[in-house]
Amino acid sequence: MAQYETRKDVPSKKKFFYPVIDPLKDYLVKYNRKIKLPVEYSDLLRFQMSTPLLDKSGNDTLWQTVYYDQSEMNELFPNLVAIYVLMCADGDNQVAENLTIAQIDYCTFGNSKPFRIRVINRYNDNYDYIYVKIADASRVYGLELEHILSPNRITYLTDGTTLIEEHISGLPGDIFIKQRLNTSKFNQIRICKEFVKFNERCFIRLLGDMRSYNYVVHITPDIEGNQYRMRAIDFDQQSYEGRRNFYLPHFFKENNPLVMLGMKHMDKATMRQYQEEERSLIYNRMRLVHYRLRDLLAVMKIQEISPIHKVKNLALELSEYHKRESFNKCSNMGELVEEQLKVFFEKRQ
Repeated sequence: MAQYETRKDVPSKKKFFYPVIDPLKDYLVKYNRKIKLPVEYSDLLRFQMSTPLLDKSGNDTLWQTVYYDQSEMNELFPNLVAIYVLMCADGDNQVAENLTIAQIDYCTFGNSKPFRIRVINRYNDNYDYIYVKIADASRVYGLELEHILSPNRITYLTDGTTLIEEHISGLPGDIFIKQRLNTSKFNQIRICKEFVKFNERCFIRLLGDMRSYNYVVHITPDIEGNQYRMRAIDFDQQSYEGRRNFYLPHFFKENNPLVMLGMKHMDKATMRQYQEEERSLIYNRMRLVHYRLRDLLAVMKIQEISPIHKVKNLALELSEYHKRESFNKCSNMGELVEEQLKVFFEKRQ
């Protein structure tokens, strides 16, 4: 316990699950995120056995490959293919002809206890993934805020207590830090720029716990060097923790190499420039999705997605940081997100 208390960047305890309430279901219907699915999360729990999934180096990945009896496979696998086609090909059944399920992995380590479904094309062995998870309101809010405020579009579907998510491609952040930071100065500067912008995106919409293994880095070769995009892949900690620093990726020790790289290649003026660039992009998105954001926050403000003591503590810290007493009047996380957006963008109105 004493060791935990010395770490300011560790979640307080395993996060609570919050149900998808009726107003949130109405929102999901309105914006085409809710549909009747042929598979529920509970269906995937009927596996008969499992084996540890190892990486190429023989290390435990904390995933288990699960196996089903033949009768379960005959029913489950075609329905999973149908869900994949629904998400990725607008339900065109002709697309499903060459598709099959190659592997299903299960992870008990994550909050949402996801199943990872490998869908393979039998004609050329190309494969893709979808994830089946327990629907948690915090995660749904996180996915929506990512979709409408970040430069990244997110595809997901819900049905009752089941959440289906697309695979977000990219190099896991921890692997990227170990293997890709020793590059040209030009690329390092671009990495630093993207980390500043990623840090800003997370803080403005209060997405927490962006340690290096909770985001991926998408690398795009450019005319000179590479372009980098950091993308969150874990949204369970959307507006949950009560400490401000938890929403700023640069405070996590796992991201220290990126912080040190930034100190090497940036001064305060340069960092400020990158922050303003990202704020401008977020503001432009807010203008485009004004009604959708309004509808989302209206639901978010009537649901408890964090214990009240965390809400009060975060309100106090944000009030002190922004020097705005208005944060202390907020009674839930939805109101804090709304106030955070007001503070950052009211001067642009």
